[in-house]
Amino acid sequence: MNGSVAYRTIQKRGLHIGLLPAMAAAVNGTTTITLDHDLDVLPEAGRQLTVSRLADLVDDLAARLWAAGVRPDAHVVVYKKANADVWMLACAASRIGAVPVLLSPSLDAGTVAALLRRLDRPDLLIDRHKLGVLAELPLPELTRRLITVSGGAPRAVALDTLAGAPRVEPVVRPMDEAAVITHTSGTTGVPKLVVHTPRTQGLRLKPQWRLLSLPRKREKAAIHIPFVHSRNVAAMALALLKEMPLLLMNESAPDTVAELLLTHRPGLIEALPNSLMAWEGLADDPRAPFASVKYFSSTFDAIHPGTMSRLLKSSRRRGALFFQIYGQSEVGPAVGRAYLRRSAHRANGRCVGWRMPWGAARVRVVSRDGRRPTAQNPGRIQVAWPALAKTYFGEQERYDSNRDGAWWGTGDVGYFTALGCLHMLDREVDMIHGVRSSLEIEDTVLARLPELSELAVVHGAGSEAVPVVCAHGDRPLDLARWRAAVADFPQLAAPVQIPEAELPRTGTLKVQRLALADRLRDEREDRR
Repeated sequence: MNGSVAYRTIQKRGLHIGLLPAMAAAVNGTTTITLDHDLDVLPEAGRQLTVSRLADLVDDLAARLWAAGVRPDAHVVVYKKANADVWMLACAASRIGAVPVLLSPSLDAGTVAALLRRLDRPDLLIDRHKLGVLAELPLPELTRRLITVSGGAPRAVALDTLAGAPRVEPVVRPMDEAAVITHTSGTTGVPKLVVHTPRTQGLRLKPQWRLLSLPRKREKAAIHIPFVHSRNVAAMALALLKEMPLLLMNESAPDTVAELLLTHRPGLIEALPNSLMAWEGLADDPRAPFASVKYFSSTFDAIHPGTMSRLLKSSRRRGALFFQIYGQSEVGPAVGRAYLRRSAHRANGRCVGWRMPWGAARVRVVSRDGRRPTAQNPGRIQVAWPALAKTYFGEQERYDSNRDGAWWGTGDVGYFTALGCLHMLDREVDMIHGVRSSLEIEDTVLARLPELSELAVVHGAGSEAVPVVCAHGDRPLDLARWRAAVADFPQLAAPVQIPEAELPRTGTLKVQRLALADRLRDEREDRR
């Protein structure tokens, strides 16, 4: 089997992540996978794997889960420390016909409890650290079965005690039934549980499969995205079937990242926008850690043009490109575009891309007030295609309320330019009266003040636009430079500076703007 045959099989029968490692091993079992960390569930496996070894480990873990009592159709919540074994355990659960439910390790106990209740007593696969986090919860009431990745715990089965369990035959789930459940970022409250099916997961590969066919040679890929995110499902499938040697990164400290890049010299990097922002200072490292990178890729949020420009200029590869894809867990990739080294700094950060060909999503912008959507009067961005997530688990009415026939409301507002580029201006819930686009202001000011590491414009206590700033090294803000940088934006209130560590973020490092606005209001009340 070659990669193209495997891809066509997935398009016909759906993407089953439990079968993916074995399928990838049949394509090329010698493809290498390098980790920058040890696996919690199988520390003896080491940090250097092949795809054949990965397939065997997943088969082993599937046998252990079966021996622990997991059966087809069971919901298996994976809530543990961030680690590549999160994805492996999800594959193992899928391999025996269960439905993995991947929860971010950044979720607190109250949120986890709410999601466990929504799932109606699932199996819970957890590590000992997270057991401590959930110590105050009535886990016997919230879960059917407790499984630890290693080490004993009351009423729990430990996977490390089940080594050598008899292997079991794969169980293939129906094309249009739940296969994997992930969750939304939680920027507006308790996350929704997003249900993905084999069909929807497979269809999402279409536009990206064609994009990855453009490079003339196989590139080593460094991936630094949350192991629990739906994007990781697609990223791993694409990389494995394209036979790309992988570096799976868990570390995020710039110094550590620099050493990894210098050692492994990837040709492609996919990472969170905020991770790339944190790493852009490495562009000035005389060792040139990004020298080998020809392709940068980022999803989740739009990324600031200044960051893209610095990263592209730090590459020493001819024709270096930065791919940006706009999408959501519910819709997958919606629009995208590529940026070039010589022009990225001039890009409009609100231009998130053009509709992609090759059977990808349809995108439209719908008026909010009966008038045509424009830059000054943005409309609601909607997406339609068969790869939309099936539902929100336990919240069908909430899911249905976001559908307009075949169209899904993203919650973002924007407009199409005359050339067909989609400009995303803001989340609708984050819009501030008198401000065309908070994100546009942030793009502009961050480009003018490189000493800032983050900027978020949020609702103030009186509905004014309050800029919350963080500086590199938490150095004090130079107010004279600030006033010069924001002279074009008289609608802004006085800046509020906070340490970057105090900035509320989601598991994908998005700023939780509503939580930040609530904090400002609470602090204002406390001062009265």
